Amino acid sequence: MGDLLQLGGTPGAMVAPTLLVVVASALVALGAHWTVEAAARVGRDLGISGSVVGLTLVAAGTSAPEFAVTLMAAFEGRGSIAIGNVVGSNIFNLGFILGGVALIRPLRTDPRIVWRDGSVLAVATLVLFAFVGIDLGLGRGEGLVLFGALVVYLCFLVARGRGPGSVHSPPVGESSSHRVLFRTLAMDLGRLAGGLLMIVVAAQMLIYGGRLIAMSLGLSDWVIGVTVIAAGTSLPEFATSLAAVLKGRYGLSLGNIIGSDIFNVLGVLGLTGMIRTVEVDAAATASLAGLCVMVLVTVLLLRTDWTLSRKEGLLLIALASARWMLDLASRA
Repeated sequence: MGDLLQLGGTPGAMVAPTLLVVVASALVALGAHWTVEAAARVGRDLGISGSVVGLTLVAAGTSAPEFAVTLMAAFEGRGSIAIGNVVGSNIFNLGFILGGVALIRPLRTDPRIVWRDGSVLAVATLVLFAFVGIDLGLGRGEGLVLFGALVVYLCFLVARGRGPGSVHSPPVGESSSHRVLFRTLAMDLGRLAGGLLMIVVAAQMLIYGGRLIAMSLGLSDWVIGVTVIAAGTSLPEFATSLAAVLKGRYGLSLGNIIGSDIFNVLGVLGLTGMIRTVEVDAAATASLAGLCVMVLVTVLLLRTDWTLSRKEGLLLIALASARWMLDLASRA
């Protein structure tokens, strides 16, 4: 309480922005739920395999909050919140969510996801560090490289995920089957649009509430983006991964987290950099280095015995907690 008063904030001044962040986070999670469900249905209707749906449409859906928050922050000239949100979300996903899921139930891993998608995430994160961690900025050319890599990755996944019998062919003699499929797609696209609209509105609320908290506590845009806002935009990944592992769908849980992190780095920051050059605080270098370590350790742990044990999950949580404490301690 004394620290809060010393930093210029008051208990009363913190109530409204805190409630705003909580409500906005809940709306983000609800909008992401609609988006994920609709995206999964569209994927099934188009004949894309379940594993590819998890790594693409579902991962993109759970990354929608990061897309909204990052793009809006970039347009407002707040590069530290834009990039800090992605870096913090990826740390949160691998540390608190993946580690927490493993604490609840040891997670069996999929060699294909570890080698193929884990390697893509590791390389993408190292490239991001080279782009942003050194000169503290992300330019249009660098954004184009990141987004181009995502397009190549998605094309590869879709090409591998489609095969004979994967497309739902309408039964012979059902003349109305195409109309039924069209109506189903139209309804799912409507849900998708509604979910995305809710995410966009809630993201704006989340940024505003986060900035109020940052000013009250004397925190920088980078710190608030890499911690509070990042945690809020990671709620969809948490809900999806926890529900999947409780149902024994380990591949979906792991694929959602790895896929979302890939979308965050290549898609969210790639598109952001292409649209507008962004600059970040000097504190970004240490956080990006921490994310690189986090990704490499996660891939190694997923490889050991092809299981993420409870002890290994606890290690991931400890690493993420240490990174958060260092970011909060910097304050600037």
